[in-house]
Amino acid sequence: MSDNSIEAYEHDVVLLKQFLELSKLEISPLTLTTKNIQSFLKHINELGMSAHSQARILSGLKAFYKYMLFEELIVKDPTELIEGPRLGRKLPDTLSYHEIESLLEAIDLSTSDGTRNRAMIETLYSSGLRVSELVSLKVDHIYFDIGFLRVIGKGNKERLVPIGQSALKHLAIYIKQVRVHSRIQKGFESFVFLNNRGKALSRVMVFIIIKNLAAKIGLKKMIGPHTFRHSFATHLIEGGADLRAVQEMLGHQSITTTEIYTHLDRDYLRQVIQEFHPRS
Repeated sequence: MSDNSIEAYEHDVVLLKQFLELSKLEISPLTLTTKNIQSFLKHINELGMSAHSQARILSGLKAFYKYMLFEELIVKDPTELIEGPRLGRKLPDTLSYHEIESLLEAIDLSTSDGTRNRAMIETLYSSGLRVSELVSLKVDHIYFDIGFLRVIGKGNKERLVPIGQSALKHLAIYIKQVRVHSRIQKGFESFVFLNNRGKALSRVMVFIIIKNLAAKIGLKKMIGPHTFRHSFATHLIEGGADLRAVQEMLGHQSITTTEIYTHLDRDYLRQVIQEFHPRS
């Protein structure tokens, strides 16, 4: 699993440990009962945690106890019969093609940062990368001749993703005209997107760049790097792309994750009929 997933699971177990200490329950993970875990879940619900956070924490604890069973440290999983809260499938925010064009046109290409930012956002929208995949993208993983990126996704899974000509053009300009003049720090020579100190651009910095661009054009939507991934998938499906192909490009393990974009497509179809059908 990715470092972020491991850190999140570790955090969930620590939360349970803290609850047991606060409750003055001297119980080890080996002797924890289903009732103890139910009390913990009641506690985090009373703290006002969202249903999504509660479900994620329970998922972390279930993973922990699967590990305990695998290691034969326990004979019964106390989380086995516990169900998480029911979650509605929230449709992600997307940008229209016009909004994406407005964001791109607002970038000042006379600066080195602007040239980098244009290449970065073109890449996000053209290939539907996760922000973690974007900031870890390597120069030798861009295949300009065939129009593909080699991407290392969740769980170190590798996939080839097609990238459009516009994104390739801006990547080439950034790499050959800006990045080549950067004083790159040792250990970061292979990363595509660099900050002003010659290190790999951070995920937080990508969020800030996008947030500032949205403010510049007066965009009221709350957007981030993932918005471009959602827009990439939505625009493909609205255009008639095969769901299985979109799943492959996004790097989704299950096609049910990709199916959320078919709901977006239905909303789009409903909007079309309302706008254009004479009897609507």
